[in-house]
Amino acid sequence: MKSLALIALLAGALFVNTGCATPGYTAHERNQMIARGWDYDIKQASDDWDSLLLLRPASRLTVWNVR
Repeated sequence: MKSLALIALLAGALFVNTGCATPGYTAHERNQMIARGWDYDIKQASDDWDSLLLLRPASRLTVWNVR
């Protein structure tokens, strides 16, 4: 009975402790980091389209500032 309870406890701990949680950041901070990355990627894609359509002078630099 004790071993069954121990196995159940360990199995429960596996399901509770799994996931992609980042203990160093709150959910709000993590969402801000993701949104900032998406925003930068969208701006980079905009630069790529402008370069493809020759809307800006040729350059290897982006107009967006990485912070």
